[in-house]
Amino acid sequence: MTTTDSQRSVAIFWHWFEENEQALFAFEMDQDRTFARLGAAMGAVHRNLTFEFGPVTMGRREFVISADGIKDAFPFVHALADAAPLLPRWIIVRFRPRREPGEIRIGPTTIRSADVSIVPEALDGKVGLQVLIAGYQPTPNSLFEQIGFLLLDQVLGEFDVETKLGYIEIGARPRTIPANAISLEELPALVDRLAVT
Repeated sequence: MTTTDSQRSVAIFWHWFEENEQALFAFEMDQDRTFARLGAAMGAVHRNLTFEFGPVTMGRREFVISADGIKDAFPFVHALADAAPLLPRWIIVRFRPRREPGEIRIGPTTIRSADVSIVPEALDGKVGLQVLIAGYQPTPNSLFEQIGFLLLDQVLGEFDVETKLGYIEIGARPRTIPANAISLEELPALVDRLAVT
């Protein structure tokens, strides 16, 4: 996609967003259809773009523009956010932000932050991680790896996962947790201290 094509697709997206702003703000009225249409509109800008909506707070909602953890899509997140029109009811957020660690559920599998231990390693301005998950087992669809990355996104935010971490290895947490392991809750402060941006 050329720069001109990209600019055109971004302009088309925001025109569509403004025309559908009421339905998007009240997406709970027809969530499946609204999300499908929004996903298609964002996919026309870049196939990996996705989104999150926050709750209505004091008459406004967060609209999180995400690259879904794909670094090639990062410039398109910035392009969309930079081109956003004045939308009084919306707070535009670049990338999935840091949140309090909680739990991730995919199908019948739920992993809580307490089920995870992190063994960090300082690496030339980045941080390598072993993500040790209680109950981990290999699956054909890499279920536990998906959950591990989602938990990292949750606690560090999407941008920092892609820019501040080195290797990420996901495996089983042993019965005896390594002495140098930390919790997910402790990870953001450690990454902020060790990673050079």
